[in-house]
Amino acid sequence: MRLEPLAVAHAEGLWASSREPGLWTYLPVAPFGGVDDVRRWIDDSLHAQRNGTDVPFATVRRSDGCVVGSTRFLDIRRPHRGLEIGWTWLSPEARRTPINTEAKYLMLQHAFDQLGAIRVQLKSDARNQRSRDAMMRIGAVYEGILRDHMIRGFDGYVRSSAMYAFTREDWVVAKPRLEAMLAR
Repeated sequence: MRLEPLAVAHAEGLWASSREPGLWTYLPVAPFGGVDDVRRWIDDSLHAQRNGTDVPFATVRRSDGCVVGSTRFLDIRRPHRGLEIGWTWLSPEARRTPINTEAKYLMLQHAFDQLGAIRVQLKSDARNQRSRDAMMRIGAVYEGILRDHMIRGFDGYVRSSAMYAFTREDWVVAKPRLEAMLAR
């Protein structure tokens, strides 16, 4: 797996990997209706990057170069040395593989070891148990539920968010554990 800076060149691959309707159940945006929607989403993502709030990536399977999803740094809080990892989604065939674990490891390693973060948070729709289990599996610490946290713009659903995080101290424990998981 490799993380590539998100670019318009990823649009076709992202469209192909995002076609399963269940993928969109917990995401805060409407499902892509076609590759033009993907291009608009990429444009919005790159605009957020230019504003300094997000750093988006395409998730690419190394074995065949196939784009299998996306993830990003967001809610970047430089004065507080914190950020969030999120907007993560994977195609069905990439789930339950080491791809997400490796992506999170690389992002956490970069955040803590290169950027000097003191806190990296993750959040999920509180109903998304698969995502919540994945966060716990990689060593994130559950912090609670933000009730009625956000409204999905496309359907008005009021979402509660489950919050997880790593602090510098958590990372010291989680890093070797993740490295052992990836070595298997």
